[in-house]
Amino acid sequence: MTQTMTAVVKTRPEAGAVLERVPVPVPAPHEVLVKVRATSICGTDTHIYGWNAWAQNRIKNLPQVLGHEVAGEVVEVGAHVRSIAVGDQVSAETHIYDPRDLNAQIGQMHIGKGMEILGVDRDGAFAEYIAVPESVCWLNDPSIAPEHACVQEPLGNAVYSVLGEDNDVAGKSIAIVGDGPIACFAVGVARLCGMTNIFLVGMSEIGMKIGKEMGADHLLWVGEGNHKEYVLEHTRGEGVDVSIEMAGAPPALTNALDLLRRGGRFSAFGVMSEATVPFEYNNAVVFKGIQIHGISGRKMYDTWYRVRNFLSSKRLDIDPVITDIMPLEDYERGFAAMMEIPRRAMKVVLFPDRADYDDAVARRAGR
Repeated sequence: MTQTMTAVVKTRPEAGAVLERVPVPVPAPHEVLVKVRATSICGTDTHIYGWNAWAQNRIKNLPQVLGHEVAGEVVEVGAHVRSIAVGDQVSAETHIYDPRDLNAQIGQMHIGKGMEILGVDRDGAFAEYIAVPESVCWLNDPSIAPEHACVQEPLGNAVYSVLGEDNDVAGKSIAIVGDGPIACFAVGVARLCGMTNIFLVGMSEIGMKIGKEMGADHLLWVGEGNHKEYVLEHTRGEGVDVSIEMAGAPPALTNALDLLRRGGRFSAFGVMSEATVPFEYNNAVVFKGIQIHGISGRKMYDTWYRVRNFLSSKRLDIDPVITDIMPLEDYERGFAAMMEIPRRAMKVVLFPDRADYDDAVARRAGR
C-alpha cells in the first residue's frame, strides 16, 4: 500500500477545500484502517466547506480531512482490535464516545460530553483511507451497495427521529416538517414501519417530489394553505400522533408543534441558526401534554441494527434520495450541487476509487 493518499482537505479558515496528497493514517492499537469505498456529503460538511459562523466557532484542527458518512473495507487492524477483521465491510458511527462519560456508562453513547465527531474533531472520510476506532465500527451486510451503506448514518437520524425512544409508531400518523434528504428518508421509514397518514411539509420541488416517491400521503407546501386545518381535517380533528421538525427554522418549529395532537410526541431534530428560539410554551407543550424527544445522532447500536436490517432486507428503497454520484475528485461539483438554491440535489455520494464509481453507475443503470 502507498504511503500517501488523495483527500479533500480543509486547509485554511475560509470557504472551500483542496484535493491533495496526504499521508495514509496509521491506525492506533484500538483502531482499524478502512479503504473508503463510498462517502457522502452531509449538511454539516457544507457548513464547514462554506465556512459559516458555526464552522468558524467549531472547527479547531486545520488542516483537516472533511467528511463523516462512510462505507469501506478494513485493510488493517490495530494490535488491540478483536471484533473487526481485515476484509470486513464496515461503516462508522460519527459520534466517537468516551467510555468515561456517564452517558456512555448508562447506554447513551451518542450524547456524551467527551465525544468526538468524525470529520469535525478529527480527520474524516473524504479520502482513500480513514482510521476509526473499533468501538464505532458497524459491520455491513455484504448485500448492501456502498452508495447505500455510506448513508446509514443520516438514515439512522431518520430512523431515530421517526421511532423516538419507544419505537411505538405502527398505525399512527406523522407530520415531517422539512423536505431535505433526512426528511425524505424519514418518510420512507415511516411508511415501512406502518405509519398510516404521512404529511410532508416542504418548499422545494425536488424534496417534495422525492418525498412523494418515498411514500408521503400528503404534501403541504410552505406558504400555501392552512396546514393545521388540513391536518385536522384528515385526522378526525385531533392532529398527528408524531411530529418531527427537520428544517431547522423557527416557523417550522411552530408549525410542527401546531400540527401535533394533545399527548403526542415531538421529535426535535433540526438545528436552528439561532440558539434561542421563541415559541408558544404553555399551550403548545405544557397544557398539550406532549412528549419532546431531542434527536442527536443515532442510538448506539439499536438504530444501526435496524438500519442494516431495513437495507439488507430490501424493504426500504432509498435510491430516490441518492440523486448524484461522482468520483471524489469531483467534490467541488458535489458541494455546488448540495449548496445550490433552490435545492437541486439531495444526497451526493463520492467514490475515491474509480472502479467503485463505475460499479455504482452500472448498478443504477440496471435499476
